[in-house]
Amino acid sequence: MRIVTDFPRRVMEEETWIPLPDGTRLGARIWRPEDAERHPVPAILEYLPYRKRDLTATRDVQVHPYWAGHGYAGVRVDIRGTGESDGVLTDEYLPQELDDGLVILEWLAAQPWCSGDVGMVGISWGGFNGLQIAALRPPQLKAVITLCFTDDRYADDIHHMGGCLLGDNLSWASTMFDGNACPPDPELVGERWREMWLERLDGSGLWLAQWLAHQRRDAYWKHGSVCEDYSRIQCPVYAISGWADGYCNAVFRLLEGLEVPRKGLVGPWAHKYPHLGVPGPAIGFLQEALRWWDQWLKGEETGIMDEPMLRLWMQESVPPSARYEERPGRWVAEPDWPSPNIQPWALRLTPGHGLLPEAAADDDDPEATLDIRSPLSVGLYAGKWCSYNAPPDLPHDQRDEDGGALIFQTARLEAPLEICGAPLVELTLAADQPVAMVALRLSDIGEDDKATRVSYGLLNLTHRDSDEHPEPLAPGQRYRVRIPLKHIAQQFPAGHAIRLALSTSYWPLAWPAPRPARLTVWPAESRLLLPRREPRPQEDATLRAFAEPEGAPPLAKTLLQPTQETWRVIRDLANDETRLEVIHDEGRYRIDDIDLEIAARVTERYDYSYGNYDSLSGWTEWRRSFKRGDWEVHTLTRTLLTSDPETFRIRATLDAWEGDTRIYARTWDETIPRDLV
Repeated sequence: MRIVTDFPRRVMEEETWIPLPDGTRLGARIWRPEDAERHPVPAILEYLPYRKRDLTATRDVQVHPYWAGHGYAGVRVDIRGTGESDGVLTDEYLPQELDDGLVILEWLAAQPWCSGDVGMVGISWGGFNGLQIAALRPPQLKAVITLCFTDDRYADDIHHMGGCLLGDNLSWASTMFDGNACPPDPELVGERWREMWLERLDGSGLWLAQWLAHQRRDAYWKHGSVCEDYSRIQCPVYAISGWADGYCNAVFRLLEGLEVPRKGLVGPWAHKYPHLGVPGPAIGFLQEALRWWDQWLKGEETGIMDEPMLRLWMQESVPPSARYEERPGRWVAEPDWPSPNIQPWALRLTPGHGLLPEAAADDDDPEATLDIRSPLSVGLYAGKWCSYNAPPDLPHDQRDEDGGALIFQTARLEAPLEICGAPLVELTLAADQPVAMVALRLSDIGEDDKATRVSYGLLNLTHRDSDEHPEPLAPGQRYRVRIPLKHIAQQFPAGHAIRLALSTSYWPLAWPAPRPARLTVWPAESRLLLPRREPRPQEDATLRAFAEPEGAPPLAKTLLQPTQETWRVIRDLANDETRLEVIHDEGRYRIDDIDLEIAARVTERYDYSYGNYDSLSGWTEWRRSFKRGDWEVHTLTRTLLTSDPETFRIRATLDAWEGDTRIYARTWDETIPRDLV
């Protein structure tokens, strides 16, 4: 990244408070031009629970001062109950959070240094609430950039996929369990810090239990899902994600569903801002964002709306790996979405495990069937639903998974094939249990037979007709189901083959069905639809190149202990036990200008005994500390999730210390009925 120090306008920074009608104060950090009170500027708001003072400071200081130096006020506000803001945070995207957001916009627009126009930007949580607040139509909000987001909190978020409970649901709940236990900084809030901390420790609650109480699409998930009524959003939206991110599908739905000026961008990245994008190539996102802000917050014609609606990174074939520094490929574009340039290519499944063009003649028995009941080991090499760090949480060689799956494969391709969009699988099948799931993986098979996962999809078969009103399966009854896979832009080279793999489990990416299920598939009535895109090299060559990444000067930090990340599959054959262990040690570092030392380490373990569905468990542990001089606090949170055929059980502990004195301890033991999951 190129570091920029010479901006068109000199930048000042301040910590301040935004008052709310009920007396609550929200902590805000603002970067703006020094002369903004004489020459007011639009504001760009990022509204998060992730602690502006420390945990997002590294990212914030390269983003918001950059925009401020180009004539904006970059504003980072901590949500009520987080960072230095008053109150307690008890869940995601609460009505209170959105109401507070409206007050923030009013406050910003009324400041003497603000022109009255505000944009919202955010990745993940901030991408969610930017859209949710836009749907409330505040007059001050003129444009949004939303990154790594969803428009559908049930169908396409970290909690569920295809009606299946995701393992990331536990992982994410544990992340917020840790974050909600962090104290405010005494340097900003004074002696109130301990009282505020104890209030959070006692009041934030066990979010995992709340989420598991809603296993189908009900009013709880519809709240904050802007897909319920896209027409509520009336300001321009720029939607961005990456192929390695869990949230790439939402970009395409938003482009199709919105009627306002809109653009989409999907790169090769994981859950990262594109100027920090891994796998690379990263791009000059901050410059791209300025073109958007100048267009919609300053009324300048930047040409950004004259360009294609959607830009995509067409990935080239690579060998399988859990980590990539770069993904080879090229930028392509579509003028609209859905695109008239993309057509489905139908491939029929065959009893001989082939994938044949649907038009090809054959003599297959239409009543021939294939059965599959997968071992729980299928999924150990799946990576995470949402890749946060890229290495090493991406899927590895799928041959390790395919032994427990039905596989269907094309002949070796005679010419390259490119797809762009969401592959779709239509299956005719039956199950021998009332609750069953199907996992589908699309892989690129190299000339050396290595299998690189390209896309995948899940379906809890009780949700075959509705996420809101699931119905158990009648064992033995034949059903017709449609399973969309994740959107992707991918090239398959000549000499490679395309493989579709079907399994009845995908642990621990998704929590398995209550009991092992056998699926029977009728191949002659089943097919794969690939969104084929013919290359347009001359058109691609005319696309404006993205600039190289830039940012404001980095945060001054001193590394005290290096980071460490491991991802281990442990097979204990003597005891028939298997564990996936993930360790992310963030190390220890000091933020120099505020003399604050921070350390954190998270461990996740996913266990099962061979063939024993009642042995499944997910366990997480977060350790975190803050230290400045004689002031030191640390927290320990642990969560264990287990299940039997009828229930989920959560056991959790929260401990907090001030120095060597434990000042808070609490345990939870909750049992929640399974609801066709």
